[in-house]
Order: sequence, then C-alpha cells, then structure tokens
Amino acid sequence: MVYQIKFTTSRSIYPGLRIYFLLLWLGFGLVGCAGLNKSAIQDESGQSLQMDQIPEQESLPKFSANTARDGTPTGWNFYRIAPYKKNTVYRLENYQGKTALSANSKTSASGLAVKLRPRSAQNLWLKWEWKALQPMADADNADRYHDDAPLRILIAFDGNKSKLPLKEKLNFEMASLISGQEIPYATLMYIWSGKSPIDTVLENAQTSRIKMIVVDSGWENLGEWRKHERDLASDYRLAYGEAPGQIIGVALLTDTDNTKSETRAFYGDIELIRKNQK
Repeated sequence: MVYQIKFTTSRSIYPGLRIYFLLLWLGFGLVGCAGLNKSAIQDESGQSLQMDQIPEQESLPKFSANTARDGTPTGWNFYRIAPYKKNTVYRLENYQGKTALSANSKTSASGLAVKLRPRSAQNLWLKWEWKALQPMADADNADRYHDDAPLRILIAFDGNKSKLPLKEKLNFEMASLISGQEIPYATLMYIWSGKSPIDTVLENAQTSRIKMIVVDSGWENLGEWRKHERDLASDYRLAYGEAPGQIIGVALLTDTDNTKSETRAFYGDIELIRKNQK
C-alpha cells in the first residue's frame, strides 16, 4: 500500500498537525524531511540546533532572572511551527516591576520549549502565573478550526506506546513518517480558553494523546495576573485514566493562526515544585 503525504494549509488538516509539530520537539526530534527546515529549533542566540545539541535542563529557567531584551530567553529554545506560518514574537520585558515574557501574536503560531532531564510526576506540581490582555472573540478550543489560545503551557510525558489502541499507533506512525521522529507518549496542555468552562478536559481532534485542561476561561479577567498550581500526576490521571510516566519537557505557545486574529499576553515564571506527600 502506498501513502501520499502532502502538506497543506487547508482547514481539514492543518489545525491538528501544527500541534503535532510542537510536540515533535517535546519528543526531542528535529522535524525536517517534510516541511520544517534546520532553523525550526533555535537557541537564545538564534543558532540552529540539532537534536543532540539540545541540553537537558534540571529545572525551568526563570524569566524573572533575565534582563529585558529581545530574543529567546536563556535556557529556552524557539520552536518554529511551520515555514509558511508567521512566528509569534516573544520578548523579555520589564513589566510591572519584574521581567516577564511577552507574547505578541498576529495570525501566527510558534512556541518556546525546554528539554528536561526525565523525572517522576509523582508529587510534582506545576506553578505559574500569566496574564491575557486582549480578547479573542472567535477562539473556541472545542472547535478544531478555531482552536487558538492567548496562553498555553504543555507538559510532555514518556510512556509505553505498545499498549495504545491501533488508531493511536497509526497516528504515531504517521507523525513519524512526516517528520522522521516521534511525538511524546502523552501531553497535558493547560490553556486559557475563550469559551470552554474552567476544569473542562478537551481532547485534540487528531489524537487522544493530547489533552487540554482549561484553567482560565472567558475574558472577564483580562489584565489580571492569574496564578495557578496544578498537581501533574492528579491531572494526568484525570485526563488519561492511568498513572503518568516520566516528564520529559515543557513548552509554551500563544497562537492566533486559526482565527486569523491577534493577541498580546504575558507569561510569568513557570516552576516545577516537588511537594512532600501528605
């Protein structure tokens, strides 16, 4: 049987594939053969990186420890979603007395990511703060064609792919055929959603291995710093109904390409905190 793989910007394919591309980085493969060139992953100086050049981090580098400047924050890597898509502009800014990461998206989608030393998710919490400044009237994360968000944080998990259903194995195989690399076993994505209620768990239209959890909803809290702490193991069990594997990466993404809109938002420090079990 012969499969013909095409890249297209049509609404029938792209909304799911663009998430795959970001997750391919989290699986720490360099997408190359079918669309993304060697500049898809870059360090803070703008230099292109190969997979074995990306260092594993023990912790997530803090934005507040940097000084305001253009370019990718130290310790984070820029990820280009696709060569024909505009890039979201990320910049460290001195904002309200501290250094924070601004995200300015205008019909664009690109992210920043950190490759982590694998670690257990048990008793591990994700702590962060973020702020959205502009509404996105057409954004709807339950609709694959309007799945944009001013703020997203993604957590990639390792796991045993051999036990997955045939459909998911085929999804992984297709992603591997397209890119030459693999995507993570599972991903949790915390989002600020325009329409879905808080604590809603949404499934990606292309694969059940990507689950979105809504932590902020609507536009009533625009302009406010929203602080969150999430138990990663608990959220993983809620989303997937099983115990989590090791955490291997974290990424962030601000995207407006599906809704052809624009937004501005801020990310504060993102931290992984190990808490003692009660």
